[in-house]
Amino acid sequence: MVSQDQSKDSGSKKNGGKELGMVTPQDKPLKKMKFVSSAETEPTSMTTISEDSKSGRGMSTMPRVVKRKLQKIKPVVEYNKRGKGCGPAHTEMQSYIGVLARSRVPLVDKKWAEIPKDIKEQIWEAVDMAFVVGQGGKTSMLSSTAKKWKDFKSTLTRHYINSIHQGEGEIKPTP
Repeated sequence: MVSQDQSKDSGSKKNGGKELGMVTPQDKPLKKMKFVSSAETEPTSMTTISEDSKSGRGMSTMPRVVKRKLQKIKPVVEYNKRGKGCGPAHTEMQSYIGVLARSRVPLVDKKWAEIPKDIKEQIWEAVDMAFVVGQGGKTSMLSSTAKKWKDFKSTLTRHYINSIHQGEGEIKPTP
């Protein structure tokens, strides 16, 4: 049995939703990235951007990156002492690489080596237009793209091919 106090409070959010573990836009942490406009050669001041939340499930298109790319503002990808990418700009770049691998590379090719060089070059140009990548960044970016593309193909196979063979996703003809 639900008391009157519980029924009144169940539809409303107390304390701005804090009791339910929800995060309001004001509470979201701000990420700090260094940005460079296309006319500048050195990083300028630190700029803060708020974390956008996705509205639901579906393929990520990275609209923030595309918007900055059109404005010709590039975040600087930082590297640690060992030359490995780190920081929010590197994380965002990796997500963007995943989007490019899923959307621009055809699934019919069996190996990354069979992908035409012009497609690989288009992916590199898209990343280079959106981020300031350090020396040797093209090689590591393309190997990261290859891994993300292979993982995507593997996920599709696991979800759509293997599930049919196991009988759980069996397609039945309509009467």
